[in-house]
Amino acid sequence: MVTNALEHQLPHEMQLHTYRIMYEVEGSHWWFQGRRRIISSFLEPLAREYTGQNLRMLDVGCGTGANLELLSKYGQAEGVDVSEEALAFCASRGLRNVKKGRAEELPFDNQSFNIVTALDVVEHLDDDFLGLREMYRVLKPGGSAVLFVPAFMFLWGVQDDISHHRRRYTLPEIRSAVTEAGFRVERATYINISFFLPILAGRLLMRLTGFRPASENNLTIGSLNGFLGSIFGAEALLLRHMNFPLGVSAICIARRSE
Repeated sequence: MVTNALEHQLPHEMQLHTYRIMYEVEGSHWWFQGRRRIISSFLEPLAREYTGQNLRMLDVGCGTGANLELLSKYGQAEGVDVSEEALAFCASRGLRNVKKGRAEELPFDNQSFNIVTALDVVEHLDDDFLGLREMYRVLKPGGSAVLFVPAFMFLWGVQDDISHHRRRYTLPEIRSAVTEAGFRVERATYINISFFLPILAGRLLMRLTGFRPASENNLTIGSLNGFLGSIFGAEALLLRHMNFPLGVSAICIARRSE
């Protein structure tokens, strides 16, 4: 979904105020808290495959750097982002192993990384095939990609507009895109079933009323962040045993052939 207003923006970059808001809330906002716990539950078994080895990871579209801090717990984490402002926020966190670059033209050699992550990034790309193909290129044989994307176009909201999303995915759509790029899909499931109905209701209400906040990340009650983050993060326990039939987001684990 590309509006006329978005056509005049630099590709992939969010509105500049969004990076500032993200930097300020990533540590405490319930959604980021829960997402990190879920992503960790998928990363840990992949990282264990490289126990005793030098694990090298790349976060494509690293944003303000919070996910790089998460990845660094498992091995050498590097980041790339198209936005100078995003990289400045990474520097303010003390993260130096970052480069400027587009997902469709990653500034890294072939077969450089064991794990590549793209956490709410692929939906920004004008051509998701090119971005996914680049991730495939920089992965070593047998390496894995962890992709986190927003789900269902009927959930389109203000955050999609200000973040310059091009699309939201169903599971068949993300599976198809990943497979077309050469990967073998190991697992794909929806995420955030806990708040699916409240978020759907909230976005429908915003459409009806015309209410447009600077960022949906501002729409939370600070005192409830810990509680809501625990609810969302607890999905990691369920996801060990099952896939969800719907959710606000989706996660896909894919592997490059040996």
